[in-house]
Amino acid sequence: MQAIEGPPGLRERKKRRTRDALIRSALELFSLKGYEGTTVDEIAAAADVSQRTFFRYFTNKEEVALSVQDMAESRFLAAVLERPAAESPLTALRTAVLASWDGIEEAIEAVVPLELHVRTYRMIQETPQLLAAHLRRQAELEDRLAAEIARREGLPAQDPRPRILVAAFSGVMRETSKLWADVAGGDMAELRGTTAAYLDQIGPALAENWRS
Repeated sequence: MQAIEGPPGLRERKKRRTRDALIRSALELFSLKGYEGTTVDEIAAAADVSQRTFFRYFTNKEEVALSVQDMAESRFLAAVLERPAAESPLTALRTAVLASWDGIEEAIEAVVPLELHVRTYRMIQETPQLLAAHLRRQAELEDRLAAEIARREGLPAQDPRPRILVAAFSGVMRETSKLWADVAGGDMAELRGTTAAYLDQIGPALAENWRS
C-alpha cells in the first residue's frame, strides 16, 4: 500500500530545513577546520543526515560553500528583471541591487548567522579554489546582466556598451564587498550606503577631468 504523503507545502519546508541545516553545518565546519580540512561526511554528520542526503542537495563542497552568495546574487538578478523598461541601464542596476538587499539580512540569518556569513566571504577570498569558482559565477552573472541590458535597450549582441557598464558596476560591487567584510564588519546598512555612494561615482569618474 502506497504511503500517503503530506501536503507539498510541508514537504518543501522539510527540504528547506534539511538544506539550511547542511549549509549551517558546512559553514561552521569550514570556519573551524578550513575548507580543505572539512569532508562531506563531516558535514552530513553535523547536520544529522547521510552522505547520500547531502548529495541530493549539493553536488560538492564548493556548491555548499557558495550557496549563500548564490542566494544573494539570485535575488539581485530577479530584481533587475523586474525593473521598469523606461529606466536607464545604470539606474536599473543601482535600484535593483539596493532593492534586492531589502530583507537580505533577514534572509541570510534565516540560514546562518550574519557573522558566519562574513567569515565565509573572507574564506572564499582566501581559498584559491573557491575564489576561482566565485569569479566564474560572477562572470556568468555579468554575461546575463549584459544580455538583459542589451535586450532592454534594443541593442545588438555585439554592442560593447552593456558589457562596459556591467564591468564598471561589478567593479564597484567587488570593492564595496571587500570594504564590507574587512572594515564594516558585515553591517548591512553600511554596505547599502557605501554601495549607493560608490555607484553614484561611476558617471563622474568616467566623464570628468579629475585634474580640474
